[in-house]
Amino acid sequence: MVRIERFEEVGSFYERVSPYLLENEAVHAVQLGFRSTLEKNARAYGDADPLLLAVVDEGRIAGVAVRTPPHNLLLSLMEPTAAEALADELRGETLPGAIAPVAVGEAFVARWPAAATVAIEQRLFEASEVIPPRPVTGSMRLYEEHDRELVLRWLAAFHEEALPGEGNFDPERDLARQRESAGDFAIWDDGGPVSFGAFGSPTPHGMRIGPIYTPPELRGRGYASALTAAITERILAGGCRFSFLATDLANPTSNSIYQRIGYRPVMDVTVWRFA
Repeated sequence: MVRIERFEEVGSFYERVSPYLLENEAVHAVQLGFRSTLEKNARAYGDADPLLLAVVDEGRIAGVAVRTPPHNLLLSLMEPTAAEALADELRGETLPGAIAPVAVGEAFVARWPAAATVAIEQRLFEASEVIPPRPVTGSMRLYEEHDRELVLRWLAAFHEEALPGEGNFDPERDLARQRESAGDFAIWDDGGPVSFGAFGSPTPHGMRIGPIYTPPELRGRGYASALTAAITERILAGGCRFSFLATDLANPTSNSIYQRIGYRPVMDVTVWRFA
C-alpha cells in the first residue's frame, strides 16, 4: 500500500530519504543539495517553509518530493503509481509547476487537475574528470565584493534568457544563498569579467555547477567552456568525486561543449508549468 509521509523538520526528512536519493546521486543532486542550505535556514529559498514528502511503499521509500515555495515541486525517480499518489496528495495545493524525470513527470501531470505545458526539457550531466578545452585568454578567479552589481545583472539576464516568463526570482536572494551554500561564484577574467558561473549545494559525493553565463556579445570565444572546466577542476580537486550540471536541450551549444570537457549525460528531465 502506497502512502505519503510529510515532514516538518529538515534533518529528520533527509535522514529518512537520503539513502534512496543516493542510489542515483546525479539525478537527485538538486534535492540532495538542498539539505545543507535548508538545515541552516528552512526559508532560504522563499518566505514559506519547504514542502518535504516521501512516498512509502511497504515501509520503504519509493519516491521523494521537495518544494521550496514559491518555486516548482521537484520530484525524484519513482514508479508512475508513486507519482500519481503524490498528485492525489497535493491536489489541494497551488503549484506553479514541477520538475521531474520524463516518465515521472508525465505520470504526475496526467493526474494533476490543472492544465500543464512543457516549459523546458533538460539533460542532467556528471563529470569525474576534466578534458582540457582549447586554450583561451584570461583565467578564472573567485567572486569579489566589487563584482556584486555585475553578478546581480548577469544573474537577472541569465534568468530572463533561460527561464522566460518564470517569476519568483530575486537575484539578491540568489546571490546570498549561493555564497552560503558551501559554494561561490567564479569569474572568467580577460582584461575584465567576461563570463561567470556558480557552484555549490554539495551532495555527499559531489557538487553542482550552474548557472554559467556569458553575455551575448562575448560568446563564441571559449570563455564558458574554460570557466566550466576550471570550476569542475576546483570541485574535483577539493575532494568531490563528481561535478553535476544541467543543460537546456534546446541549446545544442551547451550540450556539446560540456561533453567535450568530460561531462557524461545521465538522464533527461522536464520542467512543467501549470495553469
